[in-house]
Amino acid sequence: MTAAEWQVYGRRQVYGSPWVELWLDDVDIPGTGRIEHHVLRMPRASTTAVVTDDDGRFLLIYRHRFITGRWGWEVPAGWADPGEDPADAIAREVEEETGWRPGAVELMTAYDAMAGISDAHFRVYHATDCTQIGEPEDISEAARVEWVPEAEVVKLLVGGEVSDGPSHAALSYYLGPHRLARGDG
Repeated sequence: MTAAEWQVYGRRQVYGSPWVELWLDDVDIPGTGRIEHHVLRMPRASTTAVVTDDDGRFLLIYRHRFITGRWGWEVPAGWADPGEDPADAIAREVEEETGWRPGAVELMTAYDAMAGISDAHFRVYHATDCTQIGEPEDISEAARVEWVPEAEVVKLLVGGEVSDGPSHAALSYYLGPHRLARGDG
Protein backbone atom coordinates (compact mmCIF):
# COMPACT_ATOMS: atom_id res chain seq x y z
CA MET A 1 0.00 0.00 0.00
CA THR A 2 1.36 3.39 -1.00
CA ALA A 3 0.35 6.44 1.01
CA ALA A 4 -0.80 9.47 -0.94
CA GLU A 5 0.61 12.92 -0.33
CA TRP A 6 -1.39 15.66 1.33
CA GLN A 7 -2.49 18.35 -1.12
CA VAL A 8 -2.16 22.02 -0.16
CA TYR A 9 -4.75 24.36 -1.69
CA GLY A 10 -3.79 27.55 0.06
CA ARG A 11 -2.51 29.13 3.24
CA ARG A 12 -3.05 32.22 5.31
CA GLN A 13 -0.86 33.79 7.92
CA VAL A 14 -2.44 34.23 11.36
CA TYR A 15 0.61 35.72 13.11
CA GLY A 16 4.15 36.67 12.18
CA SER A 17 7.31 37.98 13.81
CA PRO A 18 11.04 37.77 13.07
CA TRP A 19 11.13 34.59 15.23
CA VAL A 20 8.01 32.60 14.38
CA GLU A 21 4.99 32.58 12.08
CA LEU A 22 1.66 30.80 12.52
CA TRP A 23 -0.16 29.79 9.35
CA LEU A 24 -3.39 27.94 8.60
CA ASP A 25 -2.97 25.72 5.54
CA ASP A 26 -5.97 24.47 3.56
CA VAL A 27 -5.04 20.80 3.03
CA ASP A 28 -6.68 17.67 1.72
CA ILE A 29 -5.65 14.65 3.79
CA PRO A 30 -6.08 11.40 1.84
CA GLY A 31 -8.84 9.35 3.45
CA THR A 32 -9.88 12.20 5.73
CA GLY A 33 -10.78 15.18 3.55
CA ARG A 34 -10.06 18.87 3.58
CA ILE A 35 -9.15 20.69 6.80
CA GLU A 36 -7.35 23.78 8.01
CA HIS A 37 -4.05 22.59 9.49
CA HIS A 38 -1.96 24.89 11.70
CA VAL A 39 1.70 25.22 10.76
CA LEU A 40 4.52 26.93 12.65
CA ARG A 41 7.06 28.38 10.25
CA MET A 42 10.49 29.58 11.28
CA PRO A 43 11.76 32.46 9.15
CA ARG A 44 15.44 31.85 9.96
CA ALA A 45 17.72 28.82 9.86
CA SER A 46 18.29 27.18 13.27
CA THR A 47 21.78 26.06 14.24
CA THR A 48 23.31 24.16 17.16
CA ALA A 49 26.84 23.02 17.94
CA VAL A 50 28.47 20.31 19.96
CA VAL A 51 31.71 21.98 21.04
CA THR A 52 34.53 19.68 22.16
CA ASP A 53 38.17 20.08 23.15
CA ASP A 54 41.22 17.82 22.89
CA ASP A 55 40.59 16.53 26.44
CA GLY A 56 37.21 15.06 25.46
CA ARG A 57 35.20 17.74 27.24
CA PHE A 58 32.04 19.47 26.00
CA LEU A 59 31.34 23.20 26.23
CA LEU A 60 27.89 23.61 27.76
CA ILE A 61 25.80 26.46 29.06
CA TYR A 62 23.48 26.29 32.06
CA ARG A 63 20.39 28.42 31.74
CA HIS A 64 16.78 28.96 32.71
CA ARG A 65 13.98 28.68 30.15
CA PHE A 66 10.99 30.72 31.28
CA ILE A 67 8.50 28.94 29.01
CA THR A 68 9.06 25.55 30.66
CA GLY A 69 10.16 27.02 34.00
CA ARG A 70 13.23 24.76 33.99
CA TRP A 71 16.96 25.11 34.43
CA GLY A 72 19.14 22.86 32.31
CA TRP A 73 22.32 22.31 30.34
CA GLU A 74 22.36 23.19 26.66
CA VAL A 75 24.73 23.39 23.73
CA PRO A 76 25.24 26.77 22.06
CA ALA A 77 22.51 27.49 19.54
CA GLY A 78 20.94 30.28 17.56
CA TRP A 79 19.58 31.46 14.27
CA ALA A 80 21.30 32.54 11.12
CA ASP A 81 20.68 36.13 10.11
CA PRO A 82 19.20 36.67 6.62
CA GLY A 83 21.89 35.81 4.06
CA GLU A 84 24.27 34.44 6.72
CA ASP A 85 25.80 31.02 6.17
CA PRO A 86 24.53 28.67 8.95
CA ALA A 87 28.11 27.52 9.73
CA ASP A 88 29.17 31.14 10.21
CA ALA A 89 26.07 31.75 12.32
CA ILE A 90 26.84 28.94 14.75
CA ALA A 91 30.46 30.06 15.08
CA ARG A 92 29.16 33.54 15.95
CA GLU A 93 26.63 32.09 18.41
CA VAL A 94 29.25 29.93 20.16
CA GLU A 95 31.43 33.00 20.62
CA GLU A 96 28.57 35.26 21.80
CA GLU A 97 27.12 32.71 24.23
CA THR A 98 30.33 31.26 25.67
CA GLY A 99 33.27 33.58 25.05
CA TRP A 100 35.05 30.82 23.10
CA ARG A 101 35.81 31.20 19.36
CA PRO A 102 35.72 27.97 17.31
CA GLY A 103 38.67 27.27 15.04
CA ALA A 104 36.79 24.66 13.01
CA VAL A 105 33.08 24.09 12.40
CA GLU A 106 31.86 20.96 10.61
CA LEU A 107 28.28 19.98 9.76
CA MET A 108 27.33 16.71 11.49
CA THR A 109 23.64 16.31 10.64
CA ALA A 110 20.37 18.11 10.00
CA TYR A 111 16.84 17.25 11.05
CA ASP A 112 13.26 18.52 11.13
CA ALA A 113 12.35 18.92 14.80
CA MET A 114 8.54 18.76 14.52
CA ALA A 115 7.76 17.76 10.95
CA GLY A 116 4.05 17.21 11.63
CA ILE A 117 3.47 20.78 12.75
CA SER A 118 6.48 22.93 11.85
CA ASP A 119 9.15 23.60 9.24
CA ALA A 120 11.77 24.04 12.01
CA HIS A 121 14.89 22.63 10.39
CA PHE A 122 18.00 22.33 12.57
CA ARG A 123 21.60 22.02 11.44
CA VAL A 124 23.95 20.45 13.97
CA TYR A 125 27.64 21.30 13.83
CA HIS A 126 30.73 20.03 15.59
CA ALA A 127 33.00 22.88 16.69
CA THR A 128 36.61 22.32 17.75
CA ASP A 129 39.92 24.10 18.28
CA CYS A 130 38.34 26.84 20.39
CA THR A 131 40.19 29.84 21.78
CA GLN A 132 38.86 31.81 24.72
CA ILE A 133 38.46 35.44 23.68
CA GLY A 134 36.71 36.78 26.77
CA GLU A 135 33.45 36.56 28.66
CA PRO A 136 30.12 35.76 26.96
CA GLU A 137 28.68 38.83 25.22
CA ASP A 138 25.07 38.25 26.30
CA ILE A 139 24.67 37.56 30.01
CA SER A 140 21.01 36.59 29.45
CA GLU A 141 22.13 33.47 27.55
CA ALA A 142 23.70 31.53 30.43
CA ALA A 143 24.11 31.51 34.19
CA ARG A 144 27.24 29.35 33.74
CA VAL A 145 29.52 28.27 30.90
CA GLU A 146 31.54 25.12 31.62
CA TRP A 147 33.71 22.50 29.96
CA VAL A 148 32.07 19.23 31.06
CA PRO A 149 33.74 15.78 30.86
CA GLU A 150 32.04 13.25 28.56
CA ALA A 151 31.02 10.90 31.40
CA GLU A 152 29.25 13.81 33.11
CA VAL A 153 27.50 14.79 29.85
CA VAL A 154 26.11 11.26 29.61
CA LYS A 155 24.89 11.51 33.21
CA LEU A 156 23.24 14.86 32.45
CA LEU A 157 21.45 13.37 29.43
CA VAL A 158 20.29 10.25 31.31
CA GLY A 159 19.30 12.30 34.36
CA GLY A 160 17.06 14.66 32.39
CA GLU A 161 19.26 17.69 32.96
CA VAL A 162 19.50 18.28 29.21
CA SER A 163 15.83 18.80 28.44
CA ASP A 164 16.20 21.24 25.54
CA GLY A 165 15.31 19.27 22.39
CA PRO A 166 18.01 20.60 20.04
CA SER A 167 20.68 20.14 22.73
CA HIS A 168 19.51 16.61 23.53
CA ALA A 169 19.43 15.69 19.85
CA ALA A 170 22.86 17.22 19.11
CA LEU A 171 24.65 15.60 22.05
CA SER A 172 22.98 12.22 21.52
CA TYR A 173 23.82 12.27 17.81
CA TYR A 174 27.43 13.18 18.51
CA LEU A 175 27.84 10.48 21.18
CA GLY A 176 26.15 7.84 19.00
CA PRO A 177 25.87 7.83 15.20
CA HIS A 178 28.50 10.51 14.54
CA ARG A 179 31.19 8.71 16.49
CA LEU A 180 30.20 5.28 15.21
CA ALA A 181 30.33 6.51 11.59
CA ARG A 182 33.86 7.84 12.18
CA GLY A 183 34.94 4.60 13.87
CA ASP A 184 35.36 6.27 17.27
CA GLY A 185 32.73 4.24 19.11
